[in-house]
Amino acid sequence: METITKLFKNNIRQYGMIIALIVIMLLFEVLTGGLLLKPINITNLILQNSYILVLAIGMVLVIITGHIDLSVGSIAAFVGAFSAIMMVNWQLPTWLAVIAALLAGALIGAWQGFWVAYVRIPAFIVTLAGMLLFRGLTMIVLEGQSISPFPSGFQKISSGFLPDFQFAGVSFVSILIGLVLTVWYILTELRERRAQRKYGFDVSSQTIFLLKLIVVGVIINLFMFMLASYAGIPNILVLMFVLIIMYSFVMNRTVMGRHVYALGGNEKAASLSGVKTKKVAFWVFVNMGVMAAISGLIFAARLNAATPRAGTNFELDAIAACFIGGASASGGIGTVFGAIIGGLVMGVLNNGMSLIGLGIDWQQGIKGLVLLLAVAFDIYNKNKRSA
Repeated sequence: METITKLFKNNIRQYGMIIALIVIMLLFEVLTGGLLLKPINITNLILQNSYILVLAIGMVLVIITGHIDLSVGSIAAFVGAFSAIMMVNWQLPTWLAVIAALLAGALIGAWQGFWVAYVRIPAFIVTLAGMLLFRGLTMIVLEGQSISPFPSGFQKISSGFLPDFQFAGVSFVSILIGLVLTVWYILTELRERRAQRKYGFDVSSQTIFLLKLIVVGVIINLFMFMLASYAGIPNILVLMFVLIIMYSFVMNRTVMGRHVYALGGNEKAASLSGVKTKKVAFWVFVNMGVMAAISGLIFAARLNAATPRAGTNFELDAIAACFIGGASASGGIGTVFGAIIGGLVMGVLNNGMSLIGLGIDWQQGIKGLVLLLAVAFDIYNKNKRSA
């Protein structure tokens, strides 16, 4: 018990949010009479929140550097409109339009990164200007009207599923992938544990370690079984999995990731240590532009239309997901996994409150309160550590 208590205290933000997510899910499962965790609703949760989770992955890097980006919703809308013009009006091939849209997102990110990193204008001001600029450009290029429909191949980005076949009413490939992921997770954890022991780091007890493997393995396979019971694995879930693994690796195992944390922790100290702080900040905003472009493409594919009001409040949900997931408002702290957990908390709250019939007014108020409490919890822990 002492070991468990120590483990929880050392990872209070991460484990606290995971526990909060589980509690919220169980609460709404009861309040909705079992609707929340039905396979069809689990799939809908993934599809409905995918574009916010993608934004949260990029946003957490921005927040770790000590900046903020208010323009991502408008950029997503603009890129969605740009892609619609290319695919619907100009009849360009889908793959070419997607590449052009991603390049447009990168250029927008570079534009904003230049003002933040090299001209030293506060990111709040630059991205606030970007929010207004690209929202206006979206309305101009769309001329106030929606453009649709997209090609069917493009729609499958957000609404399609991996090829599968049914066996006794369950998607076989989904179950198989769940087992493969479980084995991969166990092998990864064992390798990490051996490495920690090799270099003399403290590790959890054998009992706690085995319990962790069992719990995570059960969750993975239960989740995959739920997906298999409906239509299998959504294409967008594969994309999100790749992004989470890739960005987690970059932030935890590469020099670039260490530089991002160093910049957010103490910019002057990072600069004196040889970190090219301006370059790091610039590329973080370029990356955010690309992630906003991906989010815009996902949303457009799901809606099967580009609309002038697309992306509204996306930036607020992405920022809230990062802070709820453990990112610090002062920079230097945050994880990709935490941002995903925070995004899922927001998504489950939205979905659960909709299922029980709460109006949008109550939903906005409750989400605002959750965000405030998450940041207050972060400040409390920081003050407690420094005391």
